Amino acid sequence: MSAALLSSTLGADVNVAQNVAFYIIAAVMVWGAIRVVTTNNVVHGALWLVVVLGGIAAQYILAAAEFVAVSQVLVYIGAVMVLFLFGIMLTRATIGSDTDLNNKGWGIGIPVAAAMLGVLGYVVLDYVGDDVLVDQDEARIAITTQSISDGYLGDYLVPFIALSFVLLAAAIGAIVLARKD
Repeated sequence: MSAALLSSTLGADVNVAQNVAFYIIAAVMVWGAIRVVTTNNVVHGALWLVVVLGGIAAQYILAAAEFVAVSQVLVYIGAVMVLFLFGIMLTRATIGSDTDLNNKGWGIGIPVAAAMLGVLGYVVLDYVGDDVLVDQDEARIAITTQSISDGYLGDYLVPFIALSFVLLAAAIGAIVLARKD
């Protein structure tokens, strides 16, 4: 077997394995997203959201974006979900099952969501059209962890700090709402 044939055969197997992994992770994410909005327990909804966010990190790993995957885990699962659970615990929300979580006008959300999906699909297809992704060997764009950190700590330092103040304000707001007068 020639080297070119061997490499093309191995490449096809890798793509099949990546596609299978993608669909398995996507199915778990869709199931978790459905459980987020259908559970009657607020804490369980937040924990199902952890499953969805973990699936996003796994998809980043499949896309060979390990730094973004680790950032996803640290920022969203590590910080934001802790803040959500902290807020749930402090706002005196019912911890057990609650039957009054659904809005009475939930039926209007289904056609609105379908319309938004249609518009989003049209915009994406209209924007992308017949464009083809450039092969990675041709692109050779060197994006390193150092260039990402230089961007965060250079041009985007002020928005990064502003985001930390937004999270701090949310935590203080939860404490103010939960305090006993």
